Amino acid sequence: MPAPRAGPIGRAFLLAGLALACPVAVPAQEHFPATEDAELMLRYLVEDGETPGIVVGLLDADGSTRVLRYGDGGPGARPLGRRSVFEIGSITKTFTAALLADMVARGEMALDDPVQKYLPEGVTMPRWEGREITLMDLSTHHSGLPRMPDNFDPANPANPYADYTADRLYEFLSGHELRREPGSEYEYSNLAVGLLGHVLERASGKTYEALVRERILEPLGMTTTGITLQGELADWMTKGHNDAGEVVPYWDAVALVGAGGLRSNAEDMLRYLGAQIGPPDSAIERAMRMTHEPRVERGDGAANALGWGIRELGDRRILMHGGGTAGYSTMVGFDPDLGVGVVLLTNTGDFDDDIASDFLRRGAPIATATVEVPRPVLESYVGMYGPDPSRAMAVRLEDEGWLTLQAPGNVRFRMYADSDTSFYVRRTPWRFVFRIDEEGRVTAVDADLEGRRRTMPRLDADMPVPRVLAGNPITTDLPPITVEELAAYEGEYSVPMGSRVLHFRIFLEDGELMGQPRGQRASRLLHQGDHTFIAALDTDIRLVFILEDGRAERVTLHDGDETATGDRLEPGESPPAPPEVRDLPLSAAEIARYRGTYLLEVGERTLELRIFDRDGRLISQAAGQREAPLRYQGDHTFIPDFDDRVRLVFTVEEGRATRVTLHQGGGEFIGERQPER
Repeated sequence: MPAPRAGPIGRAFLLAGLALACPVAVPAQEHFPATEDAELMLRYLVEDGETPGIVVGLLDADGSTRVLRYGDGGPGARPLGRRSVFEIGSITKTFTAALLADMVARGEMALDDPVQKYLPEGVTMPRWEGREITLMDLSTHHSGLPRMPDNFDPANPANPYADYTADRLYEFLSGHELRREPGSEYEYSNLAVGLLGHVLERASGKTYEALVRERILEPLGMTTTGITLQGELADWMTKGHNDAGEVVPYWDAVALVGAGGLRSNAEDMLRYLGAQIGPPDSAIERAMRMTHEPRVERGDGAANALGWGIRELGDRRILMHGGGTAGYSTMVGFDPDLGVGVVLLTNTGDFDDDIASDFLRRGAPIATATVEVPRPVLESYVGMYGPDPSRAMAVRLEDEGWLTLQAPGNVRFRMYADSDTSFYVRRTPWRFVFRIDEEGRVTAVDADLEGRRRTMPRLDADMPVPRVLAGNPITTDLPPITVEELAAYEGEYSVPMGSRVLHFRIFLEDGELMGQPRGQRASRLLHQGDHTFIAALDTDIRLVFILEDGRAERVTLHDGDETATGDRLEPGESPPAPPEVRDLPLSAAEIARYRGTYLLEVGERTLELRIFDRDGRLISQAAGQREAPLRYQGDHTFIPDFDDRVRLVFTVEEGRATRVTLHQGGGEFIGERQPER
């Protein structure tokens, strides 16, 4: 952990009556935060709207485990606890990898076996110039198969995998043409690992669920993990929610069950983690160690094992996998050398917080003694701090008598005092020192955000409630709004957004206010108070209406980091024409200069962006995302077809692109071109 830095403020100008208590002793450190601190972190995640419920399981180096929880499991579900069951989504892929390793260890198949060997007669597996796709290619996401098959067209989008059968899978495989050689590039693929699960079924003669139960669950004592909702699995099942807080159906899978069909709980997943760590003492544990070996290096300390992603952090090696369905977000990870692991289970499909990976990566929180600060001093720090109100963070004094910090888009973090003006948070190694002028007024706060240092002046701005600042809808404590009041917002609106103009309609349907951008489906709008609404389909989208004489005349649209204001259109009025987006022709030589793979640093993650061409058009594809044809604007600048606000600007040296700058959401992200393999 970084050492706490000294505050830049001298002791000459302190608040009147300031007194320091004796520091509170710091307990012996473990890898994870103390239970009391961690439980408060979970509480703020729920109260600030990130998820209805959360369960976290922690495995410490001495083999001890803790299960923490907050919130509820949904309507009619049992109270949250270590046995509460969640859909674990793509974490299932690590079980599929363990089954593959076990069958290889038993001599039932080999990692370099071609997939074709296990398919029925008449089904043709795609290949590249004689290079066949192997079982290891499927498990490491290097098969060349896309993320999803192009004949994936669910009859019921709320349960999308339920009708994707083996026959449809065979139809896709027999007609698909690979775009590159298997083993040459990484592309995350639900299709590939789902196919691997199907192959394991065919090779064993058993269903996926029966195979998992026999080879993994029963040997490890995992009694409440499976696919079929019956018995205790059904009794302890929670209810999943979308990002609007609405209960959504469970997902079922048929042909692609090996990619994400399992359900489990913290109790069982901690057993699963325990089996991954330390000397193996059973056949399945020995097979699991095979899944930890790096199989394909991806650069920048990242590699793919069988089923697991590996990240090197200094001299540490962490294996992780996330999972997500319509109503659930989950994660499991461990450090095999330190012998620690974490399980995260939430019953929302839109959980964006990094708490589990933070626990695993960062280790013990800052080991600094705390002091008691008088309440009047704490009250003096309450306010908004930042360069402007749209990017300001809130400092609050909570009912319990401590300060919390909340940055836009995040939940509250408790602030711990190690002096009268200096505070730190235990969730992440951030430190804050308040500035006080000669008259005793708090004027700013100096922030040290893991080495990024900045001064944020105190602002004269209203403080949003925590859920709103976190970007989550308010669902309680609001007076009802009548249909007559909602009618004031109805109308057609036109909002300029970058190089395009967004045209959308606001209307009433069955007593609910609805919003519908042109050419898209309508979304229910959730009332937030003060003429503000959030889209139920995407709670990152916020509409703030401006009323005159009882009728909305303008609207401000907040979409992530972007904000734009537009007018209400009068009946028969056409929206203004958007700025021209060109699609200039490129020669084959010009196309060739941009082709390649670029690695961009986006926040704390690395984004792999592949640029290639097909039928004379340049195409971009970020790892794990769909392809996007590019439209050339001149000056080495391109716009993807899915969003006119996004720009890719290439730097060309000696006739060849060497880097790319991605302009998106108000930010710029630069990536270097990678050497060709």
